[in-house]
Amino acid sequence: MPDLFLHAAILVLAFLYSSVGHAGASGYIAALTLAGVALEEIRPAALLLNLGVAIFGIWHFARGGHFRARLVWPFLPAALPCAWLGGRLELSPTPISLILGGILLLSAVRFLLPSPRSDEEPEPPRVPVATLTGAALGFLAGLTGTGGGIFLTPLLLLAGWATPKTAAAASIVFIAGNSLFGLAGFASQHDSLPWHLAILLPAALVGGFAGSRLGSFHFSPAVVRRLLAAVLLVASFKMLHRAADTSGVEVLPRPSEHSS
Repeated sequence: MPDLFLHAAILVLAFLYSSVGHAGASGYIAALTLAGVALEEIRPAALLLNLGVAIFGIWHFARGGHFRARLVWPFLPAALPCAWLGGRLELSPTPISLILGGILLLSAVRFLLPSPRSDEEPEPPRVPVATLTGAALGFLAGLTGTGGGIFLTPLLLLAGWATPKTAAAASIVFIAGNSLFGLAGFASQHDSLPWHLAILLPAALVGGFAGSRLGSFHFSPAVVRRLLAAVLLVASFKMLHRAADTSGVEVLPRPSEHSS
């Protein structure tokens, strides 16, 4: 993928993901892979772009009045160390990609369906529930090399714990924490980070600034839900495609004509 197209892809991905309170790690991983970036450089580069976009997201969603500390803080204490732990494990990517791809696909379909009307105000989960959920999602974030917002946002909405915009605000904080810890964990075990890929950061920041601005101040909840469904569909197809690529189906040799 030529450099110009890679920069454009990063900008568009940052815009789309940030408009729904995400930072785009799964999209960056796909774009960097297609661009032929070395495998060992993709994860830290995606986390660096993730962190930059998340900072603008936190600023805009907080200024828009959508941040609820009571909603997000119980998830973080267990999520951050579990994200670090998940990032250190080496597991077969095929079952993980299949499971996560299926979950994301079902979530996307759910958001495309009409949502039932309810006059009840969303109620945040109890602290023990949020802590256990944060641990599980942080671990998934570490395993998949993302910030984890792609899992937290649909859960907050489907469980009735948040509105679309408060869910986006909570997720971007969750993503920033996991990305920072993931990047620090990588740096602690390597001599240096792939700083030469920081040239992509301006494109991510421009896209992230514009997307989070529109998502926090101008887009209606219905638009946010549709954009979130689109993001989940892209992420699910990417996960399922990765599972197909890494399934390692063995082809048995054809029997010899002289065998009995």
